Amino acid sequence: MGVAGGRIDDAATGPEAAELMALAVERAAEDAGSRTLLERAQWLAVPRGMWSYTDPGRLIARRTGLGEVHTVLAEVGILQQALINRACSLVAAGELEVAVIVGGEARYREQQARIAGIEVVESTQRGDLPDEVLRPEQPLVTDVELATQLVSPVVGYATLENALRYANGNSLEAHRREMGQLWERFNRVALGNAHAWNRERYSAEEIAEPGPGNRLLAFPYTKLLTSQWNVDQAGALIISSAGTAAGLGIPRDRLVFLRSGTESNHMVPVPSRRELHRCPGAQIAGRRAAELAGIRIDDIDHLELYSCFPAAVQIYARELGIALEGPLTVTGGMTFAGGPLNNFVFQAMAEMARVLRGDPRSVGLVSSVSVTLTKQGFGIWSCTPSGHVAAVADVSAEVEQRTAVAEVVPNSDSWGTVAGYTVTYDRDGPELGVVVADLPDGTRTVATTTAPGLMADMVDREFCGEKVRLLPDGTFSA
Repeated sequence: MGVAGGRIDDAATGPEAAELMALAVERAAEDAGSRTLLERAQWLAVPRGMWSYTDPGRLIARRTGLGEVHTVLAEVGILQQALINRACSLVAAGELEVAVIVGGEARYREQQARIAGIEVVESTQRGDLPDEVLRPEQPLVTDVELATQLVSPVVGYATLENALRYANGNSLEAHRREMGQLWERFNRVALGNAHAWNRERYSAEEIAEPGPGNRLLAFPYTKLLTSQWNVDQAGALIISSAGTAAGLGIPRDRLVFLRSGTESNHMVPVPSRRELHRCPGAQIAGRRAAELAGIRIDDIDHLELYSCFPAAVQIYARELGIALEGPLTVTGGMTFAGGPLNNFVFQAMAEMARVLRGDPRSVGLVSSVSVTLTKQGFGIWSCTPSGHVAAVADVSAEVEQRTAVAEVVPNSDSWGTVAGYTVTYDRDGPELGVVVADLPDGTRTVATTTAPGLMADMVDREFCGEKVRLLPDGTFSA
């Protein structure tokens, strides 16, 4: 496992994403104690980021001196755990000797360049195309989500967050306080993570209360309750068989074994989820991972629950039967440790490896998410081998059978009941109110408002369960 990154405020001297990813790969080899691992690599996978590289794997291979490798580009919507599962399966089947997975971003560099008014250069590739491209089988978002801003992660997750609060019977104030306390505990873990992006100490009140430098983005989320993706970070994993590692003389205490890996690729858009506060895929995939590893969820010693927003942590914990009061992260979470787009799991794996090596008989779980809790993945790891090949499973078919779905209609001229909602904010204040509403015939719709008084009402009291008048133009009134 290897990571790279850090704050360089002078954008002109900061490394681009490809440099960070190459450095992470080099550090993963150093971590294993064998440069020969890279010489044996045959397969290199990179999840899509915000950069423009056409074949990032080829670029990284050249920078790190790898030979001819099969390069894979995983588009957004492919679970990071799915890449790990695929690599481990190919190695276990004897089709690969060594596989490399790496992801990274240089968004902070780009942000600092904009502030300084300078242009930073990104490596260009002429004619390079990956050997293989992995794409989701379905579109990631629907036209309804695009038209109502639900496509935005903060808007989608805030909608789930409010539905979760309503299902739990919490008041707005109690819920705000609990989110702050949850994220404060994550912040305390980040303080001890040497690779965390933000190691400043925050109180629960500072995290959850809007204020200067911590404005509301989408009710109830302030900036400090959301993933920080403007980071310069990269993470890499090198995967081989235990036999290959032994043959290369890699010390036994450097090895971390995948006990099991599961994924659910059944995709249900946010407005189509009959229960917005639930995630059957997390329950099924998470519990199957424990079963395949020969343990119970309660036997897991170290957790990394995906933490782009508090709703993700809370819903995963609920589905797995894990108490929110216990330790849920080894990194400190994506607000504080850093949340580079589409590759945080690799940062988490590096920290989980460090923790497991210090507690070699323990077991750790690292979870994945794609889009708005749309896909779910879990990996169970240990420095103590299980005695069998890592068990990998795709539980999509079972998840599809057990997921209740609502038909979504684009507009409605009727009354509806609010199932979930949020209000988005720009720097000047409330911008758009969004509701997911149940209709009398059992269908669903999504509607919006820009009425200042109505948006103020939506954040001043519980709006889930309220009746709203849905209008044919896609707006609503009270």
